[in-house]
Formats: sequence, structure tokens, C-alpha cells
Amino acid sequence: MKAGRSRLPLAILAAVAAAAAATFLLRPRGGIIDPAAVDVEAYFSPAQIERTADFRETQRVLGLAGIAVSGVTLGLLAWRPPRRLLARFARRPLLGGAAAGAGISLLLVVVGLPLAAWRHDRAFDVGLSTQTWGPWLEDVAKSAGIGAVIAGVGGVAALALVRRFPRRWWIPGSGIVVAFGVVTLWLWPVLIDPLFNDFQPLREGRLRSQVLALARKADVKVGEVYRVDASRRTTAVNAYVNGIGPTKRVVLYDNLIEGLPPDQVRQVVAHELGHQKHRDLYRGLLWLALVAPAGVYLVQCLAETFGRREGLGDPARKPGPAALPAIALAVSIVSLVFGSASNVLSRQVEARADAFSLELTRDPAAIIALQRELAERNISDPDPPALLQALFGTHPTTVERIGIGEAWARSR
Repeated sequence: MKAGRSRLPLAILAAVAAAAAATFLLRPRGGIIDPAAVDVEAYFSPAQIERTADFRETQRVLGLAGIAVSGVTLGLLAWRPPRRLLARFARRPLLGGAAAGAGISLLLVVVGLPLAAWRHDRAFDVGLSTQTWGPWLEDVAKSAGIGAVIAGVGGVAALALVRRFPRRWWIPGSGIVVAFGVVTLWLWPVLIDPLFNDFQPLREGRLRSQVLALARKADVKVGEVYRVDASRRTTAVNAYVNGIGPTKRVVLYDNLIEGLPPDQVRQVVAHELGHQKHRDLYRGLLWLALVAPAGVYLVQCLAETFGRREGLGDPARKPGPAALPAIALAVSIVSLVFGSASNVLSRQVEARADAFSLELTRDPAAIIALQRELAERNISDPDPPALLQALFGTHPTTVERIGIGEAWARSR
């Protein structure tokens, strides 16, 4: 009964060591520009700074509150699982695992819906969101359904593993986590993304010619280039790369294509080509593969601590669906912690992509103008609180990215 708790300090140390080692080994070895010191007030007016603060400060509080609500909900379920409801699955525990996994996922959507609606309402009021309540709720329902299916499959897999390998289910579990990461990256662009947006390949035209010219200059096989109708959901501008193998693609927001001048669009494209050049998606998968064993081992130890009354960690018992809330709580805690750890690597990778775009376009004025435009359009805090940036920031801050452009210009 006490095995999970007795192994917990070792599991924490192993997780910290794995995350640190993976980040160190996979960090960019070069190509990063140290940003010049930048005064935010030199690039943004007091009115812009005040508008961003008014919007983002409350959004942050609501986001953190959402995390807390989910955590408390999972904690209560782990402490007092609905045994009467789950008892009907006693003879078919794996079916019960699917039902419990899907139910937990849907419950988290329901308890978080008021805060999510508040965030959406505020985004709509400032013009960042273009969705009225009907389309927004439709997207929420789609996301909830997809999440429930994934959680149901996860519930079956988790329960099968803890029943078959009561003491070492973290070993096959880590393999499943990596496989899920690969399959998700491969299939998400062609199976899930089209459920929310319309993706159209860029046909012959000036922009496609520019993208292909930049790709040739960068010596990058860009894959397909798509335009996505992001304007149906937001006025924010963005672009990204995703997919692997035959699903590899660069995706440009229609807001970006139509709303920014050509030199700034080129900077965005060059940045995304930098990710392709350095195989950053594969870097992310390798990071996951390196940390997965220690991470899932920590999940097992935490789950055995939270769910010892449900038989987790006891080889003499076969845990049922009532053990899943404890596993879900452990997964959420480890995912949050490892997400913050992966952001350290992400910020370095994004900084290198910025430097790559500068070397490719040799236009620091455009990247500085782009960062100012992105911050204004997306109502982004150009210099967020250091702690929140360290925990949740996936990119360098806006002032750091402007500083990268300034440093490159001064060095030339």
C-alpha cells in the first residue's frame, strides 16, 4: 500500500533529471542571437500598454482559475470516486474504463465552461474573437467530443495496463505515450484540424511563389502550404508548421495573408521555414521520448498515492474504473509540470527560428515591425510577468524578439 509513496521522492528526482537532461541535450547548439535590451515604451504607446494590461491580466486570472477548478475537480473525484455509478461495470471493467475516461473528460469541460465562456466574452468584446455564442459553443462541443473519445481510449489503456502490470505499468505506458505523440502529430492535421477550419492549398500566385523561393533559398522541403480560414474565429494573426511525412505542411492564417504587408508575411514564412530546416517537430518528439519513462513512472507513483484505496499498487487486487480519477489527477499534475519544462526548450527553438528568419531575409526592420503588429493585433503582453513567462511561455517575449532584431541590425 505504501509502495507508491515510498518511491515518490525517487520518481520526482528521476523526472527532474530526465527533463533537464533532455532539454540540455536537445537545445540548439548555435544560431541563437542574444537580444538587445529593449524599453517596451519605446515601441508601444501608453494607451497600447494599458489596453493590453486591462485585457490580459484578467484573462490570466481566469486561465489560472480554470487550471485550479480542473485540479480540484479531479482531486475530489480521486478522493471520493462515484463507486455506485461505476459498480455496474464490475463485470466489464474495461468498458467501465472507457466510460469513466470519457465521463471525466466531459465533466472537466462542464465545470470549466463558465470560466471559458467569460474568457471568450471578454475576447469578443475587445474584438479579438469573431465568434458569436452559437459558433463558439459548436466548437466547444466538437472539442469536448474529441476529448471524450481520446479520454475513453486512454481509460481503457490505463486500466488494462494497471491490471496486467500492477507494479510496472509505467514501462509499457511510456511507450504508449510516445506512440500517441507520433500518431497525433501525423494524423491530427488531416483528421482533426479540418473539423474546425477550412484548409485550402495555396495555388499559383505571388505569395506561393515567394514561399517556394524562400524555401529554395533556405534549402528546405516545405511540403504543402495551406491557407486556413482563421478569421471565422479570431482577428489574431499566426502561422505554424505541423504534420510529419506526407502530412507535413506550413499553415498561414488568412488574417496574416490579407492583413500584413508582404515584408512581414515573408518574415513569418521564413520563421516557419526555420522550424522545418532544423526539424523542430522531430526534436519535440525526441524530447517526449526521452522524458516519457520518468514522467510515466512519476504518474504511477502519484496515482498509487492518490488511489491506494482503489487497489493501485497492490498486486493482489485488480483495480476497477474507480481508480481512473486518481490516474487522471496524476497525469494532469505531471503534464502541467512537464509542459513548463518543455517550454524552456520551446523558447530556445523559437528564438533560433527568429534568428534564422533574419539570416534568410536580412530585414530586421520587418521583423521588428512584425512583432509590434502581432502584439497589437493579438492584444499580447509585450513584457509579461517573469514567473508566468517561465511557466507558460512557449516563445520569447515580444520585447525579446524585438531585441533579437535590434541585435542583428547592430551587429551588421
